[in-house]
Amino acid sequence: MSLASLEIAKAGRAQADATQVDPVRAYRRSMRRRLLFTVALLVLIIGAVVLDIATGPAGIAVQDLLATLLHADAAPAGLRVVVWEFRLPTAVMALLVGMCLGLGGGEMQTVLDNPLASPYTLGISAAAAFGAALAITFNWRFPALPAGMTVSACACAAALASVLVLERVARWRGGSTLGVILFGIALVYSFQALIMLLQFVASEEALQGIVFWTMGSLARASWTTVAILGLAFALVAPFSLRDAWKLTALRLGEERAASFGIDMPRLRMLSLLRISVLAALSVSFVGTIGFVGLVAPHIARLLLGEDHRYYLPGSAMAGGLIISLASVASKTLLPGVLIPVGIVTSLVGIPLFLIIVLRRLRRE
Repeated sequence: MSLASLEIAKAGRAQADATQVDPVRAYRRSMRRRLLFTVALLVLIIGAVVLDIATGPAGIAVQDLLATLLHADAAPAGLRVVVWEFRLPTAVMALLVGMCLGLGGGEMQTVLDNPLASPYTLGISAAAAFGAALAITFNWRFPALPAGMTVSACACAAALASVLVLERVARWRGGSTLGVILFGIALVYSFQALIMLLQFVASEEALQGIVFWTMGSLARASWTTVAILGLAFALVAPFSLRDAWKLTALRLGEERAASFGIDMPRLRMLSLLRISVLAALSVSFVGTIGFVGLVAPHIARLLLGEDHRYYLPGSAMAGGLIISLASVASKTLLPGVLIPVGIVTSLVGIPLFLIIVLRRLRRE
């Protein structure tokens, strides 16, 4: 038998073996793999949250921490206050903010068909920063709001206002992906210019407040803000999961998804609203934290694939894990100094962002 005939025979046997793959067995193998990675993410999240609570100016032993969490009444008063009033709200807020930004980023990259998209691409973060800067510069106070909530309320109002503008633009453009992205970029630069104008006219004290707020910090976390953000996530996430199969179909292309009977403009608009609500509330409570909504979906896609029944929860969990670890790093990188968590996520996110860009350019 000649060498060419031998190669043809080998190719034929390989093709025959490929056609004999049991699809049920392959599906079960894929499900086991996804379950394994999901459990691994959950374990890492639990470990990161516990480490976040235990880390701080005064270290807390793990056994003392668990005893305080499980039996608060029997714990020393000082330790109980530190854990339940300061560290636990901060750790839970870090987890919730990461989950909101991760879920929003995963959904946005699908509906905009852009792997570099994130909630901040639409200018929501810049709008929230502008609202906060207004409140800080002019020292606004609203009697109906609790003390310390005015800045967050103004940030959230400005972010939601930008959402309404984006909604009108999306409807006017017929749900055009490119139109929404370009308008979002325009909003980013516009609000950044307005923030610089406020910094120019602000007093020295107000300027420090604006700069610190725009860095992104979990220090303002409280049980009130945790409850609000947790309720928002609990209300929005089920609607995202309900549209999971539509978003999965969208990965095949808009024309293919439309052939399945999916109303594309409506799907994109509802996704945009969900993303905007999560991002607006997150930014209004902790300031601007970048790159989480960009990086977390890529981690989830790498581990769990494109099926959005698993990809969306995976994006949320990856986002929560990233900010929880960033919170730990912000307290340990410089002993005795609490670095704003937004700086940590940016330092980690920039190299990952460059890797994503280079990979995409290589494919093109």
